Amino acid sequence: MQQPSIVSYSLSQRFLHWAVALLIFFNLLFPDGMNIWHRLMRRGEVPTPEQISSANIHAYVGIAILLLAVLRLGLRFTKGVPDEIAQEPAIFRLAARLAHAGLYILIFAMPLSGIAAYYFGINPAGSFHADVLKIILWALIAAHVAGALVHQCYWKSNVLRRMTLG
Repeated sequence: MQQPSIVSYSLSQRFLHWAVALLIFFNLLFPDGMNIWHRLMRRGEVPTPEQISSANIHAYVGIAILLLAVLRLGLRFTKGVPDEIAQEPAIFRLAARLAHAGLYILIFAMPLSGIAAYYFGINPAGSFHADVLKIILWALIAAHVAGALVHQCYWKSNVLRRMTLG
């Protein structure tokens, strides 16, 4: 017997999507505390308690992203996801699958590499985290948003509604 088609994401899936998105944007847009801490550590200087607290905020937000990502992935496997839009050309469906896979990889890789750098002192992980992964994440976010806008404005599909109102 075939499973009924899922029309939109569940409320919990939508909540986790937007919570993770907001936390990611927070850490991408306000990395100053961690950047200052990292610069001081590289120079062999001792950060002030305020600077450590500021860096901790970045780290705690990253850990929250990781934990929410685990929950989100669990919900994805248990509740499923809506079908792809049939009218969308195959190349765009492939691009969407690759972008989503990349985003999932990064919402795990970014916090894990940050943890490796901040808590375990693995400096190459910190450079990879702050340079390479951050650039890839921005590019995938841009592609994700552009894809959603193409669906909304060009194909006139309900993709945005599936992740907002349900």
